[in-house]
Amino acid sequence: MTGKKKLSRIRNIGIIAHIDAGKTTVTERILYYTGRSYKIGEVHDGEAVMDWMPQEQERGITITSAVTTCDWRDHEIHIIDTPGHVDFTMEVERSLRVLDGALVVFCAVGGVEPQSETVWHQADKHRVPKIAFINKMDRIGADYFGTVGMMKERFRSQPLILQIPYFTGTTFEGVIDLIRRRTITWEEQQYGTIYNYGDIPVDSLTEAEQCRDRLIETIAELDDDIAEKYLEGMNITEQELTAAIRAATLRLKIVPVLCGTALRNKGVQPLLDAIVDFLPSPEDVPPIEGINPETKEVEKRISSSKESFAALAFKVAMDEGRKITYVRLYSGVMKVGEDVYNANTGRKEKIARLLKMHANKRERINETGAGSIVAVVGLKNTSTGETICDEKHPIILEPIEFYQPVISQAIEAKTPADQEKLTTALAKFMEEDPTLKVKYDDETAQTVISGMGELHLEIILDRLIREYNTKVNVGKPKVVFRETIEKGVDAEGTFHRELGDAKHFGHVILHLEPNTRGSGLSITTLNGTDSIAVYLPAIEEAIRDASLTGVIAGYPVTDMKITIKGGTYREGESTELGYKVAASTAFRDGCSQAEPALLEPIMMVDIITPSDFMGEVIGDINARRGEVESINPKGPISEIVARVPLKQMFGYSTDLRSATQGRANFTMQFLRFDKS
Repeated sequence: MTGKKKLSRIRNIGIIAHIDAGKTTVTERILYYTGRSYKIGEVHDGEAVMDWMPQEQERGITITSAVTTCDWRDHEIHIIDTPGHVDFTMEVERSLRVLDGALVVFCAVGGVEPQSETVWHQADKHRVPKIAFINKMDRIGADYFGTVGMMKERFRSQPLILQIPYFTGTTFEGVIDLIRRRTITWEEQQYGTIYNYGDIPVDSLTEAEQCRDRLIETIAELDDDIAEKYLEGMNITEQELTAAIRAATLRLKIVPVLCGTALRNKGVQPLLDAIVDFLPSPEDVPPIEGINPETKEVEKRISSSKESFAALAFKVAMDEGRKITYVRLYSGVMKVGEDVYNANTGRKEKIARLLKMHANKRERINETGAGSIVAVVGLKNTSTGETICDEKHPIILEPIEFYQPVISQAIEAKTPADQEKLTTALAKFMEEDPTLKVKYDDETAQTVISGMGELHLEIILDRLIREYNTKVNVGKPKVVFRETIEKGVDAEGTFHRELGDAKHFGHVILHLEPNTRGSGLSITTLNGTDSIAVYLPAIEEAIRDASLTGVIAGYPVTDMKITIKGGTYREGESTELGYKVAASTAFRDGCSQAEPALLEPIMMVDIITPSDFMGEVIGDINARRGEVESINPKGPISEIVARVPLKQMFGYSTDLRSATQGRANFTMQFLRFDKS
């Protein structure tokens, strides 16, 4: 049971980073040094505890966020190891929604990479305090201060250096702890379990003191007590400094920075100390806000086991046919066998089992309290983003925002038996993954799956074959377009018909005009529509329904401003159905007259290539109808940032490798729908 006393000793943290920065390796070391694992699992051997799916082990990447719990210095740390690949960015988004703090891992050679920026901004959006760990300090080309400079420049944040690297020659030996003025070195033969404290070497003393002075100056600007002591030349104790750094981190004023090399087992124990010292406990986080579904008023829940029960379901997983729901408890207590209330659906559910997770292994518990992250068996009708709570004190917490898919692929079952398995499997995948969309096309008898990228769909197809033994034929990936209009028009629709014994009438006048890219669909109403005021909700609903299929190729319509200008009312004949049909007709006719146009998904592509191959890479981007935004030389390598239509990016990884002798790599993320 997580009691009141222990709430301050809980840390709910996520490990987030760009792909290949070493998140999973850092997590494996944390589990080993906290006694959670008896041996270190390596990603490159396919033995990482947190990468338990076969697809993760083969590719050496994280696909699904894994949850685990470990103990350090009498604190309970719940960790979510998240994916770094942009196709699985939704996993990061939903993890950050329920976490209190984040550990951001950077590669000392690559610095701040594109996906690092995405996850950093996701953490900022949810106001999650962060600490940074600059990994791979043993690699040739590692640049600690360069990476800190990039953090400052790219994130408009205040990185606070707590450690500086300690080298003998070119060998990374350990770190210099600026708060406690000491070196920490690790003995490699003992897998980093033995580490020694020592004095700062004479040749590093000047740099260390300068960095410590800068650290205290930064904190003095944010903390009056430290400022007073600093100005009077008084001694500032390490406890005072730690407390001031913690307070500033929780207020998102600074980001403490540490360094090490997880693969060589150096730097992880001080990182665990920093997680305990500087990241928030559930008590430090502002009370969670939600809407009472009955009164529609905003209510708060303080993180305490004595409060009314409220928890958010942030992830659903299928395990051997059973549904497991991961939940974050914000307040109250949850016990096995109790009924809980789903505030979104208004239905009761029963807690059959409570599980403390360790990747895909689990430990059964009977009850748990505020601040914990657990898995629940028995929530049959609860989906991602829904709130479960006490029925007497209902609350709906802010839901999780989902991304829209940008790529589709047609699949069809090879036999009728496979069709049955396919339907079942896809229904389960959709419940697990809100960014996967499935649509059945009657005309072609094909099932169309849509997702966040090529890798996303590749993993889904792989799981269909392995987990459900479903044989499918796969079509070529197809890009999901949007439609819009190029000019403003007025359009009107009239419906007047007798259906059965009743007359149905509706007359609506709309004005359609193009809106800025990325603005979506906005509907406004002019004054003078009082006569049809009662039908306005039905008219708006009809317009939104009609906008789902455009007039060119049936794609959803976006980036348009629709104004309801007026309409006619007839006593005894006007009906909701009449106005719905009239509004839908006016919208479709208007779209046809307003120069409809297709918008395609444009991707922001970030390529890291040896400078020798710059010409070939840029030439290839131009051939793909891409626009180079910027070229940033970084010594022997260069970063090229470009905007390219998604349609032109299929198979790009193979082409890029062959053009650069396998030495370049790239990441891409959705930018917006636009005309190419």
